[in-house]
Parts: sequence; C-alpha cells; structure tokens
Amino acid sequence: QVQLVESGGGLVQAGGSLRLSCAASARTFSSNILGWFRQAPGKDREFVATWRSGRADYADSVQGRFTISRDNAKNTVYLQMNNLKPEDTAVYICAARPIGVVNFRAWGQGTQVTVSS
Repeated sequence: QVQLVESGGGLVQAGGSLRLSCAASARTFSSNILGWFRQAPGKDREFVATWRSGRADYADSVQGRFTISRDNAKNTVYLQMNNLKPEDTAVYICAARPIGVVNFRAWGQGTQVTVSS
C-alpha cells in the first residue's frame, strides 16, 4: 500500500516562501514517480508539478516560482514555493504514479497552504 505523508504547509504573506515535503517508503519511492497537486475551496484538484521523461514539469501558473526536487536518501520529494500569491492558497496534495503509468494512483492527505494578501 502506498502511503504519502505531506508536511510543511502553513500561513504566509504574499511574496513569501514555503517548502513542502512528501515522505514515502523506500519501496514506493523507487517504483513510483511522485508529484504535487492542489485543491482550492470550491475548485477542482489541479496539477502543480512532477517529473515527465526525467524532467521537471510545472503548471503554467507556478512556472518560475515553484521548484520540485527529491532526496533519494530520505525518500522524500519537496516543493519549494517562492513568491507566493493569494491564489496559491489551497490544500497541497502529494501523489504517486507507478513508473511507466500515466495516471497518478495514490494520494496523500494534503497540507494546507494559506497565502494572505
């Protein structure tokens, strides 16, 4: 069973930064591609960042402000979020898809990010 545990959310002023973490088991980390999604109140879940064909891939809305990275020794994926905007306010959710599979199949519980203006 894939378990993903997010942390690092919080309240920040516009223009500030946060770093989110997503921890997984070694087995999950080695056999899956992880990524980040977010869901704002009243809105559908939307893609934020992941890797595709070995390269980082970002939603247009976060390109240049967010950076996805991973620490293989810690089985953890990070999302560094800079220059945050109020419209970035959402629950950020870590997700996993098996290598070679297009769709994400496992989801974490999420961590709340609130950006005040």
